[in-house]
Amino acid sequence: MLRERVLKGEYLMGAWSCFNSPATVELIGVSGYDWVLLDSEHAPTTTVDLMSQLQALSRYQTQAIIRVPWLDRVHIKWALDIGAHGIMIPYVETEAQARDAVSFMRYPPSGVRGVADCVRAYRFGEDFKKQFFKVNDELLTVVQIETAAGVEHCEAIAAVDGIDVLFVGPMDLSTNLQMYKAFEDERFLEVLQKIADAAHQSGKAAGILLPNVDCIPLVRKMGFTFIDVATDAHFLLGGLKSNLAAMQKYK
Repeated sequence: MLRERVLKGEYLMGAWSCFNSPATVELIGVSGYDWVLLDSEHAPTTTVDLMSQLQALSRYQTQAIIRVPWLDRVHIKWALDIGAHGIMIPYVETEAQARDAVSFMRYPPSGVRGVADCVRAYRFGEDFKKQFFKVNDELLTVVQIETAAGVEHCEAIAAVDGIDVLFVGPMDLSTNLQMYKAFEDERFLEVLQKIADAAHQSGKAAGILLPNVDCIPLVRKMGFTFIDVATDAHFLLGGLKSNLAAMQKYK
């Protein structure tokens, strides 16, 4: 179970998919990543699109996390009903928002998630009785720390029961701190350490999206364990440009 592995502090390697492409997600599954982020904040996806990506991934061990567009009860419900193993929520800035996130993830009495037994998450009803009473404890809740307010309140956010990962969105966080892409700036590194420490103090994990693999040793030393490097778009563009440059040598 992904949540159990996360809370044990395992180093879990992810891939970020923003192409809205079942084929791309399937390739990630073939590659053997621990988890994949299916983006619906910045990618042009619908719930139907996301379900197609989950279906493409179903033969593989890679676990699917859906990033919803916002802290929204309906979007979280839809993503869970189609079978996401976890949810990533952007721009969480306060303890109250963190508590809402946990509530939206869980069935009553622990939360306010609506109940339906005929959804894909339960094989359209076949697994409902087996899964219903344990699903509250199995779904992964990831909240993104992307603003100065989020950093200020990160200890309180991490302390909320049911929050599993504090995940740094480095582009938004560096921009909002007026340190755009200054990922090696000592002040930014201090912020990263503060977030990782807050997570660990509450027995939670710290996660981050990195621009390249060269950054991994530094953030691992800080205590980050839930790590992704770049996106499918970056990998494809980088590979194409590299291939073109190699071909141009033979003009």
